Amino acid sequence: MLEENLRNNANYYIINSKTNGATKTVNYQKQQAKSLMDEIDKVLAQHYGFTEEELDFIINYDIKYRMGDELNNND
Repeated sequence: MLEENLRNNANYYIINSKTNGATKTVNYQKQQAKSLMDEIDKVLAQHYGFTEEELDFIINYDIKYRMGDELNNND
């Protein structure tokens, strides 16, 4: 589900370079999959026996460092 979500919400474009020619590039809109990533984190936290505090740290780390300002730009 995560892979499908990322693929469906990706932006695809071509960069033209004098040295490399045309290069296909993809930009994944990972903020669109945040809820799915949180659900995965919850399952993994349960599997590994993490506390609620540890899970909260993981989810907030995800927001702060993986998502960066991308989430703030969609408010």
